[in-house]
Amino acid sequence: MLEVEKLNVHRGELQVVWDVSLKVDKGEIAALIGANGAGKSTLLSTVAGLYRPSSGVIHFNGNEINGLTPYRVVDLGISFVPEDRKLFFHMTVRENLILGSYSSRAKAKMKENLEMVYEVFPVLKERENQMAMTLSGGEQRMLAIARGLMSNPVLLILDEPSQGLSPKLTIEVFKAVEELGNRGLSILLAEQNVYYALKVANEAYVMETGRITLHGKGEELSKNKYVKEAFLGL
Repeated sequence: MLEVEKLNVHRGELQVVWDVSLKVDKGEIAALIGANGAGKSTLLSTVAGLYRPSSGVIHFNGNEINGLTPYRVVDLGISFVPEDRKLFFHMTVRENLILGSYSSRAKAKMKENLEMVYEVFPVLKERENQMAMTLSGGEQRMLAIARGLMSNPVLLILDEPSQGLSPKLTIEVFKAVEELGNRGLSILLAEQNVYYALKVANEAYVMETGRITLHGKGEELSKNKYVKEAFLGL
């Protein structure tokens, strides 16, 4: 579904991503793991159309999407949930969700998608008339993911979904990610919490200083000696 080939990305004069290649198959959860500053967010933002690659190619469903504007990327079926959530805090939960259905491909399925996100995140149904600013950090994270789902994506990109969450809420968020994968949604997530990322991932990539240094099945990498020592503290 998604294939990134030899991607290089600069932020100003600084090169942040170096010759990165990865892919996400249909119905697969792929995890991009690594420390803060490894280039994960830049890579995901480039796929979402927020940055232009210096070189390399991004294919989505067989079509090159290099340089497309973010709204065109959304229209193709890719939804990007950034790490800082970008919620409308003075609007209700329901209003935030409905705004996620602005594209023509999403409006036709707004009611169906709203029911789906309330099934995956029942707490949002309970809070639907509350202002987003009154939600807890974990609930705000769930709302950001749910709003991304309202665009009716076939590929959901999540940047650090557990950032700033308690261990309990981290477990809840990853349970939701796993459920979405079981529903057939393709997911690409970047995550510093390596344990949970590898637990839900079919495929996983280790990113260090802008480069992919390891690639394999999530279960395999969780047993890899280097990954255990460098990221799991084992």
